[in-house]
Amino acid sequence: MEEVSLTWEMLKKNSDGMVPVVVQDYESGDVLMAAYMNKDAYEQTLKTGTMTYWSRSRQKLWVKGETSGHFQHVRELRIDCDEDTILARVEQTGAACHTGHRSCFYRRLKPEIQ
Repeated sequence: MEEVSLTWEMLKKNSDGMVPVVVQDYESGDVLMAAYMNKDAYEQTLKTGTMTYWSRSRQKLWVKGETSGHFQHVRELRIDCDEDTILARVEQTGAACHTGHRSCFYRRLKPEIQ
């Protein structure tokens, strides 16, 4: 695995100035959730080792677990080849989804055959 050092300024942001984050359980490999980071969330995550995101609905920083106790502790951060998406491999305490499910991806789409 290649290791790189990237500052926030080096990452490619979307039109809102944010980077999408895919969150994966470090042990099982299950995809837990997806969220967004702005510069403050990225820097706070690096500083504290606890996943911090930008809540688009609340328009403020959101430390995952601050109200539920279901924290995400960083085990590893990866960047994709285009440097525009972060993969956060975490140690998840409790459920990742606000519905109480372990993963936000607990529903399977039924394919519509035409």
